[in-house]
Amino acid sequence: MTLMSKVQPLEFLKETKKQIDAYIFDFLPSGHRHPEVHQFYEMMLDYPLRAGKGLRPAICLLICEAFGGNPRDAFNTAAALELLQNWALIHDDIEDGSDLRRGEPCLHQKHGIPIAINVGDGLHCKMWEMLNRNADLLGYELAFKIASEFSQLSNHVVEGQHIELSWVDSNRWDLTEADYWTMCIKKTASYTCTTPCRVGALIAGASKNEMDLFVDMGMNLGVAFQIQDDVLNLIGEEKVYGKEIGGDISEGKRTLILIHLLNTCSQTEANRVIEIMNQRRAEKHPDEIQEVLDLMKHYGSIQYARQRAQTLAQQAYTQFNQTFSYLPASQAKDIFLHLIHFFIEREY
Repeated sequence: MTLMSKVQPLEFLKETKKQIDAYIFDFLPSGHRHPEVHQFYEMMLDYPLRAGKGLRPAICLLICEAFGGNPRDAFNTAAALELLQNWALIHDDIEDGSDLRRGEPCLHQKHGIPIAINVGDGLHCKMWEMLNRNADLLGYELAFKIASEFSQLSNHVVEGQHIELSWVDSNRWDLTEADYWTMCIKKTASYTCTTPCRVGALIAGASKNEMDLFVDMGMNLGVAFQIQDDVLNLIGEEKVYGKEIGGDISEGKRTLILIHLLNTCSQTEANRVIEIMNQRRAEKHPDEIQEVLDLMKHYGSIQYARQRAQTLAQQAYTQFNQTFSYLPASQAKDIFLHLIHFFIEREY
C-alpha cells in the first residue's frame, strides 16, 4: 500500500478502514465445531463489522510513511490499534450504561453484561496475538518496543477511565478544565493520537527523541477529538453520530461543556443541574435532559467547547508543521494535516 497516489483524506480513511478490516477479518476466527465457541467467535466480529472511522490505524500508517517507512510493515500494528478500539468500546459501553454504538444496540444490550465483558476480553487477547506477528515481520527487538508502547497505552487508558468513573461514583462536581484535561490525556489522547503516531514513527525507524515529539501534539489533538465527541453527543444527528443524543447527560458525564456550564450559570441553576445529573440514568426524564441541554445552549457552553477544540486542533497543526519541518514533503504528511481538521469538523 502506498499513499503517494492522489487521494483525498476522507477517501483515504475509507480505503484504509476497508483494508484494515479485511486484514482483521482474515485474522479473527470465524467458526468452531463447538457451538458455544462458534457463537463466541461470531460475537467477537460484531463491533469490528460495524461502521467506524478507522482513524487510529490511518494515523499509524500515515506517520509511518511520512517518516520514510513502508506502510505494509505497520499493518499488524494498525490492526492491533483497531482491535484495541473495539474491545475498549465494549467495556466502555458497559461501564457507561450506553444504549447505542455505531447506530446499533450495544453488545451488552444484545447479549447481557457477562457475555459482553468476555467478548471484550477475547478481542483484547487477539490484540496481543496480532502484535506478536510483528516478531516475524519486524524482528523481536522492534516488536518488543511496539508491544511496550501498547502496554503503556493500556495503563493510561484504564487510569483515565477510572478517573472518569470515580467522578460519577463519588458525585464530584467541583471539577475544573484542568481535571478534564488530565482525564482526556490519559483516556483519549493516548490511544487516539499519541500512540498511533509514536508506533508509526517507530516502525519507520524514528529515534526515541523523535517519538517523544509527538506527546504535546498528541495531547492537544486528542483533547480536541474528545471535546468534539462531547459536542456531537449533544447536538449531533443520531443516525450519523451512531450513539444516542444526550447520552452524556443521561450517564452523568463530566464534560468540558458541563464544567463550563456549572462555572457560568447561577448557583440556583447549578444546583438544579447537579440534582438532575446525580439521578440514575433510568430515573432521568427526557424533559430533565432537555432542561440541562437548554442551559448549556443558553450559557454558550457548547460554543465554548467548540472554540476550545478548534484552538487545540490549530495548535496541533502548527506543532506538527514546525516540529517535523525536516520531513520531506509527501502526500502522507498532507493527508495527516487534513485529518487534523477532520477531528473537529466530523459529524460522527
